[in-house]
Amino acid sequence: MGEKRIGEQTIAFKNPPSIISTAAIAGPKEGEGPLRDYFDVVLEDDLFGEETWEKAESKMQKEAVRLALEKLKIDEKDIDYIFAGDLLNQLMASSLAVRDYKIPFFGLYGACSTLTESMSLASMAVDGGYADYVIASTSSHFCSAERQFRFPLEHGNQRPPTSQWTVTGAGAAVISSKGNGPYITHVTTGRVVDFGIKDANNMGAAMAPAAADTILRHFKDTGRTNKDYDLIITGDLGKVGMELTLEIVKKQGFDMSTNYSDCGIKVFDLTQQDVHSGGSGCGCSAIVFCGYLYKQIMEGNLNRILLISTGALLSPTSTMQGESIPGIAHAVAIERGV
Repeated sequence: MGEKRIGEQTIAFKNPPSIISTAAIAGPKEGEGPLRDYFDVVLEDDLFGEETWEKAESKMQKEAVRLALEKLKIDEKDIDYIFAGDLLNQLMASSLAVRDYKIPFFGLYGACSTLTESMSLASMAVDGGYADYVIASTSSHFCSAERQFRFPLEHGNQRPPTSQWTVTGAGAAVISSKGNGPYITHVTTGRVVDFGIKDANNMGAAMAPAAADTILRHFKDTGRTNKDYDLIITGDLGKVGMELTLEIVKKQGFDMSTNYSDCGIKVFDLTQQDVHSGGSGCGCSAIVFCGYLYKQIMEGNLNRILLISTGALLSPTSTMQGESIPGIAHAVAIERGV
């Protein structure tokens, strides 16, 4: 076992990398939600001046990276790597977003878990001495996701109560060996967990077992409990998945009811906005963390959080073959000071 590994699935960094800058770009609907003031940019329309939704998504991610760098006043040549991914076929949004940056690129697919997947790998690269500055970024777009995974918007299909609203947004975080925090102290890499859910309109239920599995593994590997965190927050389980996760974890002896939330619940007002079970998509945890949570940590309102981005590993091909929806969840522990 590697010297920095603890337990079965967790890494404890000896020199915790610092998150030195973030940027979040949100769509119009997200800008109508309760976190509007925490986003760097709120789009006026879903096309962002482009001809297609897919190109708009790529532009969002490109701009999020640019803004994160601009805040640091460092040049792109100082960045050693960029880890990025999205939901579109062959990571189209990310590949096109980074093509104008002369930065070595790792394209990742973890579905909606891509934010913490990219942050995990970026942190490993920094702590391992392979890089001083690494960008982790991701994006999603309601219209492009609907077109790829469910129905064309022109279809006007009914959305069941368990369905979620894919967040239109992009987030980027710069992770470095330099800086004064907040720090990524632990990474717990998730396993693929499949409970046989086949309904693409109930992804919260498909992802909840993976979220619970990673949270419980993090507790076992580190010796921590939910009481060691100011906030434990999943990526995009929505109302249905969040309730299931609470139930699963509680059966194992951990009552997270007082300090657990979900980015899909935070990003929208479920009583005022028609999003059914809440938000979803790569951009969900990306804009909530890179916008709201990062600022809460920097302002001292949160000192230690566990962020678990969650992903439903389905594709149009797997759906047409009658496959179930495997889930994945990756956790990063983030602390204001170490």
